[in-house]
Amino acid sequence: MRLTILGGGGFRVPLVYGALLGDHAEGRITHVTLFDLDERRLSAISRVLAEQARGVPDAPVVRVTTDLDEAVYEADFIFSAIRVGGLHGRAADERIALDEGVLGQETVGAGGLAYGLRTLPVVTRIAQQIADLAPDAWVINFTNPAGLVTEAMSRILGDRVIGICDSPVGLGRRVARALNVDPRKVWLDYVGLNHLGWLRGVKVGGKDILPRLFEYDTLLGSFEEGRLFGLEWLRSLGAIPNEYLHYYYFNRETVRAYSEAKRTRGAYLLEQQEGFYREMERSDTPALATWQRTLADREATYMAHNREAAGLGDRYEEDLESGGYEQVALSLMRAIARNERTTLILNVRNRQTLSVLDADAVIEVPCLVDASGAHPVSVDPLPGHAVGLVTSVKAVEREAMAAAESCSRAAAVKAFALHPLVDSVGVARRLLDNYMDEFAGLSYLR
Repeated sequence: MRLTILGGGGFRVPLVYGALLGDHAEGRITHVTLFDLDERRLSAISRVLAEQARGVPDAPVVRVTTDLDEAVYEADFIFSAIRVGGLHGRAADERIALDEGVLGQETVGAGGLAYGLRTLPVVTRIAQQIADLAPDAWVINFTNPAGLVTEAMSRILGDRVIGICDSPVGLGRRVARALNVDPRKVWLDYVGLNHLGWLRGVKVGGKDILPRLFEYDTLLGSFEEGRLFGLEWLRSLGAIPNEYLHYYYFNRETVRAYSEAKRTRGAYLLEQQEGFYREMERSDTPALATWQRTLADREATYMAHNREAAGLGDRYEEDLESGGYEQVALSLMRAIARNERTTLILNVRNRQTLSVLDADAVIEVPCLVDASGAHPVSVDPLPGHAVGLVTSVKAVEREAMAAAESCSRAAAVKAFALHPLVDSVGVARRLLDNYMDEFAGLSYLR
């Protein structure tokens, strides 16, 4: 089987390759193509992969290319992890939003919307090239904002594009361990949009054991989301929110923490990864060790501003465990390629799963996966407070797609203005003006 990784020079690509190295069964991925426009990044990551593969006799063969047609042709699976504008763009997304007093995080709020608006035309063209050159390929999307991008690509590729995210997996694992059960043996009742979902139940043998978590302070406060949101608020919700809902529930505190920080998350990652790729230009740099050291620091500082806003310290060691999106991607490919039926929380078209959304809306829910793809399972309706957020954010995504399709500045302003984390039409207009001044990739809006 052949896998192509779009954004193959990206820092987290070795996580995916590491997962592939552990798969020795028939039907595994045997060839990996890394596609990127940046040859320096491709060279650095291919060196890391070469060190990972040492001593593994059946390691997937790796090749690199800057030609998209060559990359997708005859691929069985295509993993999309591109970043339009790079980390310079992410840093600018955050800074411009914070200058207006609103959140700039890369997938949530104004920053995520700006990122999405310049990404949509690119992924739409990519989806069309895939449809033309590799119509039988399965596309696994990790490009952010993942729900928005997956829905845009699905308009061309249908159900052959599936979005993945590691947040629900990590949440489910932490809650299961707090309840002292094997994360592999539970059914997670999780529903929402990407970075906007709630864990409402943890079932073992058909019995929901999540209510036990709310009975004991020691259990509820023993994992990251419990400490982040606070026990009282979680008991009020009767569910465990995805960590990204902290930006909604504690927006003022988070914006203040971001504004007062010496640098934003994007600026930090820009500096850190520039350092990594610069080190990798030296032929004597130990590639794998350098990458591992950089990854450890990256994971330890994840959502640091949110923890600061919540009055928390460093992340607990158990919250740093890897095995997130790369394992989801591997499980998804195995299920499709070998018909190894499994259940995964994925971003797929709604069909009839949530009555408050139409059939084509991409949602994030448990899915049964087999050789025919991912099929969302039936879930209970969302409570009213969740319906409000989900439908509002989906409306914003739809306006963003309309703006990208029609090149409409008015639709883009409407997308910003309708977002729950943007509190003024005037702010929305200024945001778009400032983003268009910053990014040539938004010049299509008229």
